[in-house]
Amino acid sequence: MHALIDRQVELSHEEVQRYSRHIIMPEVGIGGQQKLKAASVLLIGTGGLGSPTALYLAAAGIGRMGLVDYDVVDESNLQRQVIHGTSTVGIRKVDSAEKRLRDLNPDIQIDKYNVPLTSDNALELFEPYDVIVDGTDNFPTRYLVNDACVKLGKPNVYGSIFRFEGQLSVFYAKEGPCYRCMFPEPPPPGLVPSCAEGGVLGILPGTVGTMQATETIKLILGIGEPMIGRMLLYDALNMEFNTIKVRKDPNCPVCSIHADDVELIDYEQFCGMPAHDHSSFSLAGEDDYAGMHEISVADLKAQLDASEDIVVLDVREPHEWEIAAIDGTVRIPKGDIQAAKNAVIAGRKLANETVLDQIPQDKVLMIHCRSGKRSADTINFLREVGYDNDKMFNVTGGILAWADEIDPSLPKY
Repeated sequence: MHALIDRQVELSHEEVQRYSRHIIMPEVGIGGQQKLKAASVLLIGTGGLGSPTALYLAAAGIGRMGLVDYDVVDESNLQRQVIHGTSTVGIRKVDSAEKRLRDLNPDIQIDKYNVPLTSDNALELFEPYDVIVDGTDNFPTRYLVNDACVKLGKPNVYGSIFRFEGQLSVFYAKEGPCYRCMFPEPPPPGLVPSCAEGGVLGILPGTVGTMQATETIKLILGIGEPMIGRMLLYDALNMEFNTIKVRKDPNCPVCSIHADDVELIDYEQFCGMPAHDHSSFSLAGEDDYAGMHEISVADLKAQLDASEDIVVLDVREPHEWEIAAIDGTVRIPKGDIQAAKNAVIAGRKLANETVLDQIPQDKVLMIHCRSGKRSADTINFLREVGYDNDKMFNVTGGILAWADEIDPSLPKY
């Protein structure tokens, strides 16, 4: 593969000394380091994957780096998002990341975009940069990043993580497949839990993000074999790396058509899920979720204090109950209820007796999870097997809202 960057800029004596361990490598040399300085990289996200990627690209001497993120640093981030620290909890992530990167390498240009990435601004944000690095954690943004890169002819250095597993690839429609060649359609909403629901080993994004930085530098220098047309699968528990081929789909809805004809759509609607925690996207207008009742944690607390004849159903996983829970709740994981629902629909009554019998139909059910999504799904499951919609309420904000507004002694996760 040819080097992505054909322009060079001069290095100062100080820069020659700083990057000397690069420069003495024949695969890099003075010319290669000049290309790194001339290159520009846009990182989508400064979280788990964006942290190591940004750190190593800055240390390597990438001349210009853009950071897209409009979240703020939270204590729960620090287990894996190593670009941030305790001193920056509560401030904007782009500001926290800039502070660390400037300490690491004060000579690089850092552009901060404290905005959500949307179909309206993606092309404008991507245009000035040579490489786009996808460090996001949701499907709507992944599809948006892919389609914008295809339209602009830019390489997309892709990484994803979940629990103990990671993926890595380079989607570059000019030379190989794009993300949609491998994943034409997103998974059904709710099928794949988020990292907030399923967790992630804190070290995992360090491994995958560092490999994303590696692929970015290889593209800029034109060395080695980039992960175009291949996907690396990493299993941290067994320390196994496997590579699979990704073929270009001649009928891909995005990269098989002319770039000018690629349209950026409403990706939240396309995927049926929000793109980030602060999204206003809601499934409330969909038939499956229409007419769902909600209750605030304050109103739930009032009903509990008044000894109302209600049942509070906690549909989180058992390890989550150990972190924080509301006293007196019935605790059945969402997955068990979904399996019971499927069994009942298929005519297998055993599941109805062992799981659904624990959830009374003659009482008002207050159903909660961590933040509200799994509990909404559960209400939908129960409606399918005959539960009265008017006797079920989704607790808005879940256990997180309960910890914020009712019982601050509970830890948040």
